Amino acid sequence: MFKVFTASWALLLGMMLLMVGNGVQGTLLGIRGAIEGFSTYQMSIVMSAYFAGFLFGSKMAPELIRRVGHVRVFAALGSLISAVLVLYAAIPDWIVWTLLRVLIGFCFSGVYVTAESWLNNTASNENRGQALSLYMIVQMMGIISAQALINFADPAGFMLFIIPSVLVSLAFAPILLSISPAPTFGTTKSMSIRELYGVSPLGVMGIFLMGGVFAAMFGMTAVWGTEAGLSVFEISLFTAAIYFGGLVFQYPIGWLSDRMDRRKLLVIVALIGSAGGAMAVVFDLSFVWLLGVALIIGGISNPLYSLLVAYTNDYLDHDQMAAASGGLLFVNGLGAIIGPLAIGWLMSLIGPSGFFLFIIVLTTSLAAYALWRMTQRAPVPVAETGPFAPVSPVVSAATVEAVYSEMSDQQAESP
Repeated sequence: MFKVFTASWALLLGMMLLMVGNGVQGTLLGIRGAIEGFSTYQMSIVMSAYFAGFLFGSKMAPELIRRVGHVRVFAALGSLISAVLVLYAAIPDWIVWTLLRVLIGFCFSGVYVTAESWLNNTASNENRGQALSLYMIVQMMGIISAQALINFADPAGFMLFIIPSVLVSLAFAPILLSISPAPTFGTTKSMSIRELYGVSPLGVMGIFLMGGVFAAMFGMTAVWGTEAGLSVFEISLFTAAIYFGGLVFQYPIGWLSDRMDRRKLLVIVALIGSAGGAMAVVFDLSFVWLLGVALIIGGISNPLYSLLVAYTNDYLDHDQMAAASGGLLFVNGLGAIIGPLAIGWLMSLIGPSGFFLFIIVLTTSLAAYALWRMTQRAPVPVAETGPFAPVSPVVSAATVEAVYSEMSDQQAESP
């Protein structure tokens, strides 16, 4: 792992600074929106716009890279991100914020595609799996660190918009000045949703539902926190706990995934998430207990996404994985766009508990659908399942394919 870090430190450092910037803007806008007097539903539109831009960017960024190259795309998108972070404070209007969120979602999507192809090119066949795992850990660390940064200035001022803008600008220096050559870029064709559903109905429906859960946590946590009356410090702790849970529980769930029927594990993990959300709805929890709920719902979200990808790959040939990954990311994006809008509507109707009720509905629906699918199809024998890999909903299809290709090769070589 140390050898991987020394070879890719510039890229990993740059991506961590970028994720700090992204993590700050996601939480800060939810807090600042309440200060500006925006309604819950207006903020849900603002937050949903990021995922619309991200989905659009995942389709357009590869073409941009082919036209003008990695370095120009990387620098241009980074400049736009830095500018947007300042414009939020300069133009506090929810319609303008919505347009800016579309733009910044597009930019971050392109940055991820570019950075991940660079990382794939830097890594060797022997250490690519370690490199990409380290990359995802760095992403999580960046978002968690961002929550601490929220407490260093007044959310009603300009400073918390300026600091991430500066960090994003600095993030590109180690990457663009490194000696690593820009890679060649190959794109993959996504499977249609109809084809994907034919291969794995549970995979498609599960990824769609988890897109909504992911968007709820990434986009609406701060909106919920302000409506629930939490302080800025408490909102930052709650958000950090969500991502910390996702980081910690990814590997234990992955270990179980390789040793039992993945559908049974899906049901168990989804119901744990439902139970966590139910605690927050039924009981008047203290903040300490709310942190426990955050650990639970964060601890099931990213692992459930990875588990669904691994389950879908169990029914695919190796040469289908890249196309299927692109299709699954598209389905996830559709769920992510709808998620904040649904939460905003629920919170407008019933108050802050709508945040957790939405998570309960989605995770319970996933568990119920998985139980039904268990009656429709025999399980893949555990000995014949592919590997579980910790992947994030925000990585590119090429990265998901590379992770599984590397892990499959390692599994085939092991005695």
